[in-house]
Order: sequence, then structure tokens, then C-alpha cells
Amino acid sequence: MDAFLASTLAVAIAEIGDKTQLLSLFLIARYGQRLPIILGILLATLLNHALSAWIGAWVASWLPDAWLPWILAVSFIAIALWLLIPDKDDSESSRFLGMGAFMATSVMFFLAEIGDKTQVATVVLAARYAETFWVIMGTTVGMLLANVPVIMAGRWLMERLPLATARVGASLLFVVLAVVTLWGALVNS
Repeated sequence: MDAFLASTLAVAIAEIGDKTQLLSLFLIARYGQRLPIILGILLATLLNHALSAWIGAWVASWLPDAWLPWILAVSFIAIALWLLIPDKDDSESSRFLGMGAFMATSVMFFLAEIGDKTQVATVVLAARYAETFWVIMGTTVGMLLANVPVIMAGRWLMERLPLATARVGASLLFVVLAVVTLWGALVNS
């Protein structure tokens, strides 16, 4: 359950102000169809984060046990620093918009997550926790927790969220994950 909770919280907070929230705003403004957009986000996130988590688990299986906590801690710190940099909306012109709300959302969200900080976080979380399934479920729920309110309330919600505070909070969460990872390694050695 730790893997699920940590993954959910990490991604939900990290997504605040992320380009995928900007993409959610763009898609709801473009299509106005909430359910197909939400289902597209669900499908894209499940596919992208499942692939990412399996890669993270695979990489962790090849690393020496003594190295893993240190590599994970440095990765968590790198993500923490990355979270402090605001994202930009780059979804304005896309050849996928003619595909309809569900397909456009699925394709655009999948592509937007490639190399995104939450995808990298998913790889690192899966390397940290042995419960890969729960990391996938947690990161997917976190993505939905961050994006569904944007789809439902749109611009009204985004205008009232302190994005800088959310980025700092998410950054601190990843620092805590780094400290907990190192603490666990030192206590168990």
C-alpha cells in the first residue's frame, strides 16, 4: 500500500501546473466532452506509466542492491529540482485534433508524458517499490486526481491554484522520498 499511496501523492502533486493540465484545459475548450477526455487520459496514463514502471522495475533488478538506494535518492532529488521549473503549453497545433476527443486525448496525453517529470518519477518509483502494479495504479490515480478537476472546473480552478506553491510542495515531497529511501538503506545495512 506504501507504493500506491506514495505514487498517487507524488504524481497528483507533481502534475499541478504541468503541461498535461494545460493540455486538459486545451482539450476541454476544444471538444467540451468531459467523459471521452477523462477516458483518454486514463488509457494514455495506464499505457505510458505501465511501460515506465516496468522499465523502472527492470532497471532496479539489474543494479547492485547497495547502489540502488543511492541512485534512487539522487533521482528523487533531480526530480525535486525539475519540479521547480514551470511547464509551458505546447499543444496549440496538433495533427491529432481531427481524431475526436477520446483518440486525440489518448494520443496527445501519451506523447506529452514521454520524457515528462511524472514519467521519470514513475520509473524511479517503480525502481524504489517492488509492487510495480501498485505504482502503476498510484501514478494513474494521481494523474486523474490532478487532471479531472481541471476538466470539470476548467479555467476557474486553474486561476485559483497557487502553482508556485504546488511546485514547491511537490519538490519537497520528492526530497522526503529521497531521505526516506536513504534512511531505509542505512537502517537496513
